[in-house]
Amino acid sequence: MHPAWQGLITIIIGVGGCIGYFYLSNQFLDRVLFPARGPNAGRNINRANQIRPWLFLFPALLALGLYLAYPVFETLRLSVTDRSAGGAFVGLQNYSRMAAEPKFWEAMRNNMLWLIVVPAAATAFGLLSAQLTDRIGWGNIAKSLIFMPMAISFVGAAVIFKLVYDTRGAGQEQIGVLNAVWLAFDGGAGSFVFLRLLPAVALLAFGAFMAYGIYLALRPLIWGESTRGGSGGTWWAVPLRVVVALGAGWLLWLSLRSAISVMVVTLPYGQPQTWLTIPFWNNFFLMAVLVWIQTGFAMVILSAALRGIPEETIEAAIIDGATPFDVFFKIKVPQIMGTIVVVWTTITLVVLKIFDIVFAMTNGQWETQVLANYMYDKLFRANDWGIGSASAIVIMILVTPILIWNVYNARKEMR
Repeated sequence: MHPAWQGLITIIIGVGGCIGYFYLSNQFLDRVLFPARGPNAGRNINRANQIRPWLFLFPALLALGLYLAYPVFETLRLSVTDRSAGGAFVGLQNYSRMAAEPKFWEAMRNNMLWLIVVPAAATAFGLLSAQLTDRIGWGNIAKSLIFMPMAISFVGAAVIFKLVYDTRGAGQEQIGVLNAVWLAFDGGAGSFVFLRLLPAVALLAFGAFMAYGIYLALRPLIWGESTRGGSGGTWWAVPLRVVVALGAGWLLWLSLRSAISVMVVTLPYGQPQTWLTIPFWNNFFLMAVLVWIQTGFAMVILSAALRGIPEETIEAAIIDGATPFDVFFKIKVPQIMGTIVVVWTTITLVVLKIFDIVFAMTNGQWETQVLANYMYDKLFRANDWGIGSASAIVIMILVTPILIWNVYNARKEMR
């Protein structure tokens, strides 16, 4: 049968089945289980109305239980059993074996690097795009172009960027855009400016931003300043600020070291580079794909938030002598901080589950492994269901706090 006919039949069966279920279940409820007649008609109508919402929820609850709840418990069971030994219980042995593998820690390290870079970069570019496109006449066209990558699948985007990073032998014409640009540099003044000076300045600017973040995180602890909502704050505020300061400190040290390295490293001018095989930096080439896709999502959400800012606050700031930078960073950004956090955490969830881009571009080789690809390798290549399930549980544990945070914020906004 032709796939088009199969799709059409599936739609007809699915829609018809839903209509039939809701019609027949209501008929059974109103005519058989709680008929609206006799001396108990009023009570039956009330009982039917109490049960009716559950009839509508039942298909969704069944699907959630079948495709979400059951896999979670089954994966947890597989992670503490040995499938090759007939499903014998082995406790945390699979987790111990997983923790002893260097590839697992490589995946954890790379996932943390993705978590640091991608949400921050996508949110920052999205916020910048939202602010700038609202100030130009052809802003709607620009927004459409920036949002367009959201319509491309991760695998499709990976194929596009694989061509951008493509490498041909020395002396051959390069079809990869990045290598074509790279070969245009010959070590002269332009090479120094674009490949050394500007990257070093950008890294130092990032380091200054991290230093400012450390100052903001530790200021209430050092000078005893009160936090919003009371002098004591919540019980987890102090350890959270310390963790944030430590993370920012590590990034500050990394940015300073990288800035020095960029200035002194010997660059192989005139030689085509296999970008996806360069350890550490190839992770950033992979991240660029997801940043390119998610920037459009961040732009749309943040643009709507910026449009919702009361004009009175902006006009008052301008009258008081605020510069455009002051208006943006001190007036607009604080008022949409809740939306920024939602966008940031939503992209973080995508990053934690990233698989398609790595699988299609490097398959986890050359030190680009991530947790989802590691899980796939263990489950379907090594056929090690114990370690594969254990890595899936690790991903779920990392994702769950962010999901809870998003749900908490959503309910807080509703209240």
